[in-house]
This record gives sequence, structure tokens and C-alpha cells, in this order.
Amino acid sequence: MAKVFLVLYLIFCGIHLYDSWTDNAARRKKTKPVLLLLLILYYVTSADKLAIFLLLALITSWLGDILLIPEGHAWFTAGGISFLLSHVFFILAYTANIHYEGTPWVIVIPVGVLYYAVSVLIIHKVRPTTPKAMVVPMCLYLIANSTMNVFALIQFFTHRSGAALTAYIGALLFFISDCTLFLVRYYKKNPDLIFKKHFTVMLTYLAGELLIVLGMLGM
Repeated sequence: MAKVFLVLYLIFCGIHLYDSWTDNAARRKKTKPVLLLLLILYYVTSADKLAIFLLLALITSWLGDILLIPEGHAWFTAGGISFLLSHVFFILAYTANIHYEGTPWVIVIPVGVLYYAVSVLIIHKVRPTTPKAMVVPMCLYLIANSTMNVFALIQFFTHRSGAALTAYIGALLFFISDCTLFLVRYYKKNPDLIFKKHFTVMLTYLAGELLIVLGMLGM
């Protein structure tokens, strides 16, 4: 049954990405609520033992997708809060697999600084054309995503396995997706900065979520 949900996830992702490529907003809205739900079902039917924090991370990501469908800053904020919670739950899921002894901090700390620097750069780029009330929440959100990535990296260095690397690459793609989303939504100076806009946002997001799940299943 798990393979059925995985195949359905990939099929619906393909449909959604095609609609994103053709910029068909109406059809994107129809498939978006199904995507993470299928991934959740795949995880639940694949895991020998459910990791509650990973499951909560996927559920809050799914809720975030739904909340981002309507237009308006209020809905965008609500979706952002749900996704912020998902990053917190991802961190807690990674923490269960982490042993800090032997962590190469000489690598982890500079990489973490790089994540935070990119977050600051993104906020700096979009700030002139972003509603003032949104600037601080967006900054906090990217900090949460950056922190999630740092913990995914520490998890990799704890296990140094293909599964841990897969989860980290998924986290990185999630970060790229969020940075891209903010640029697509608020960076008005160069509207063509992001290739195919929502397609790039969703490709990195959907691939990122899947790789995190696959990696964590293999831990």
C-alpha cells in the first residue's frame, strides 16, 4: 500500500508541477491540498515505528499548503506560522537521531552562518516592497528554516549515512523553496528573477519534503 501512495504522490506532483509550469493557478489550487496528504499516507504506511515529531512536521506542512491557497497577507501569515511549526517539529525529529559528540563544529558553524546570511540577504532584497507587518515574521521564519537545516546537517554528521544525507538534501531544498517563494511573492524589482516562479518553488518544496521523508525512513 505504501508504494501506491508514493506513486500517487509522484503523479499528483507531476500534475501540479505541469500546472505551475503553465501558470494555471486554478488547477494548481485543486491539486495542492492532496500533495502532502499523500506523502503523509506514504510515511504512515511505510514506517515500522512512527516518529511523532516527523508526522507532526508533515501535518503542519500540509496545513500550511492549504492556508496558502487563498489570497491575502492574513492567509499568507497563517500559512507561514503553520510552516514555522513544521520546521520546529522537523528539528525535534532530527534531535532524536543526533549525538553531538564528534560533530565537526568547524564545518557546522560556518554553514549555519551562511544559511543565516542568505536569510538576511533575502529579507534585505524584498523589504522595500514588502508590507512592514510581514518583514519580522518572514525573518523569523527563514531563521527557523535555517536552524532546521543546521540540525539536519548535524544529523548527517552523527550518522554519515546515505539516509542522513538524503534528509539533509531535502532540508536544503526546502530552504531554497522558501527563499524562492519570498522572492516570487515580494521582490518586484526583477519579476523574472526566479525561473518559472511557482514551478521552481514547488519543485524544490515537493522534492525536499519527499527526500526528508525517505531519508528519515532510512535512519
